[in-house]
Parts: sequence; C-alpha cells; structure tokens
Amino acid sequence: MTRLDLDGDVVDLLQALIDVESVSGNEQELADAVEAALTGRSHLQLTRFGNNVVARTDLGRDSRIVVAGHLDTIPVAGNLPSTRTTLVGDDGLDGVEVITGRGSCDMKAGVAVALSCAATLLEPSRDVTWIFYDNEEVQADLNGLGLLAEAHPELLAGDFAVLGEPSNAVVEGGCQGTLRVTITLTGTAAHSARAWMGHNAIHDAADLLGRLAAYEPRTVDIDGLTYREGLNAVKITGGIAGNVIPDRCEVQINHRFAPDRTVEQAFAHVAEVFDGYELVLSDSSPGALPGLDRPAAQEFIAAVGGDPAPKFGWTDVARFSQLGVPAVNFGPGNPSKAHADDEFCPVAEVYACRDALLRWLG
Repeated sequence: MTRLDLDGDVVDLLQALIDVESVSGNEQELADAVEAALTGRSHLQLTRFGNNVVARTDLGRDSRIVVAGHLDTIPVAGNLPSTRTTLVGDDGLDGVEVITGRGSCDMKAGVAVALSCAATLLEPSRDVTWIFYDNEEVQADLNGLGLLAEAHPELLAGDFAVLGEPSNAVVEGGCQGTLRVTITLTGTAAHSARAWMGHNAIHDAADLLGRLAAYEPRTVDIDGLTYREGLNAVKITGGIAGNVIPDRCEVQINHRFAPDRTVEQAFAHVAEVFDGYELVLSDSSPGALPGLDRPAAQEFIAAVGGDPAPKFGWTDVARFSQLGVPAVNFGPGNPSKAHADDEFCPVAEVYACRDALLRWLG
C-alpha cells in the first residue's frame, strides 16, 4: 500500500497523492493510504465511512472548525505521474515552479495542505474536524460529503468550514448555484428529398438559440463580491440519418446563478426566458452566500490575508451552507486549471496555504 509521509515536505506529499490514481469511483487505495497515515496520531479520533476518512481533535475548545477536501479526480488524460518543473514562456508565470499532474490543482494540493496541518497541529487553538471524501466530481447522489452528512451529520458540525478547493491561495466566498434543463422540440420525419412533407425539429432550435444569444446575464454584488451569471446551451442532440428530416431535437441548457437566488427562483427565471416551451429539470444544486460578514469568516480572512473573491462554479461550501455552517473556499491552484489536461499547481501556493492554516489554527 502507498505510504504517505505527513511529517515531511508538503510538496513531496502532494506528489505522492497525485501519483495514486483516484478517478471518481476508484478512491479506495488513496482513502486507505490517508487512513493509514492518520492512524496512530494520538491527538486525532478517526472515523472511516466508505472511502471517506474523518479525523477530529477533541480538546474541549470553544469552537470547532471543519476543513474538507475531496480525494477524487476527473479521468486521467496522459497526465500521470506527477512532475516538478519550472514554467517557461507562460504568460505571467514564466519561471514559476509548479507540480503537474491530474489532481494537482483540483484538489490534491488542498488535500496535501490539510493532511500536513492535521499531522502538525497537535494542540490547535480551535478543535478541528478534517474530512477527506470521495465522489465529488460526479453526480450529487454519490458525493461522499453528502452521504456522510446523511449518515453522520454530527461529523460535519462546526462553527466555520474551509473547503480546500483551488482559489489562487485567496479566500473565495460562497459559490454559484447551477441547474440544467432540457427542452424537447418535435417535428415530422420525412425523406430529405421531400423535405416539404416533414417538419424539421432541429430548425426549430433556432428560436431557442436566438434567445440565448440575445440573453444578458446578471452581475450581482453580494458582501462586496461580484458574481457573474450565465445561461448557455451545453448540448444539442437530434437527427435520425443523413437523408431524413429530423422529427426530434433536444437542447440542454445550463444556468449558473448568483447565490442570492434559490433553485426555485432560478428555474422560474429560466422558464420566463423560454416562455412557451416545456422545461424538464434534470439536476440542480443551490448556491451558497459568501457570509463574509460572519465573525468567523472575518477572523479567517484577517489571518490568511488577501482580498476575497467570488467563487465561480459550484462547490461543497453550498452543502455546509445548507447545514447552517458558514464556509469559504481556500486552497492552492488556479481554478481555471481544474480539469485541464495541463493541470498544475504552483509550489509557492501550496506552502502559502499550509502556512496560513497553521497560523490561523496554531
């Protein structure tokens, strides 16, 4: 079994984590390694639930902090094993030392930071729950943090939570909500040589696409952070054969909405944009308000420094928000490199995030 050295250099630990392939659904080897590395640490109480590992201090402190990170990655694209290299010629990043490899940014760098801190902080100023979970990159019903919340909600309890998602080593508050709808257009099939005898369902999509092209998304300011929304067609399917007028066309539309709207309000807005069409909601997840006015968030921002930014995209801070636990994203790596084939994480940001957490919790 892979051995993780939590007492050594945090960047070496990051490379060891990357080199254990853990595509969603295949996290057991890495979860086993994490559990083994934390076992025997007398200051931590361990709980294993599936491929989710929870380590907690119980020192009777006045507050409890939750620090969480997912172990899984999207599929590998020829980007394993990891390498340590210096970028050359990259715009604004020339000479920057980075770790490359699947998961380096999203989010094994955040996991490495959390594991290093969990081992180092023998007597933190606050009690800490460290959570390492599976299946974040796939459908919500498989999400390990969600399953853990259902089975053992007490393990997610806390006064404040930090999710180690990539955030350029600055605090990113809240997250966008997301929903997907499908609109089905129907026509009449006919031989393409006698097109006038049919009705082309794909051509009918022109109205939908025109509405999307003309759509002007909102820009919303919340707690001093600016969230930009989006409404986009993300998939179109239709057609039977090269010589048949299509009698069916499906258009899938994704809406990313600011956290000042609920899923229901966001769906109502999309329905208004596509008035006259039947919308089928395929999936949705609520956003999370940044909550940067909370005392715990203010203390965290003061400790780690930097100017907070909004989180574009959905993260599990929304899950904590639903549980009544204010949460922020804070981790090494540029979110724009998450899921990229040339995924990498700057070495300096790994050290910066590790040192910031140790400073805050020490």
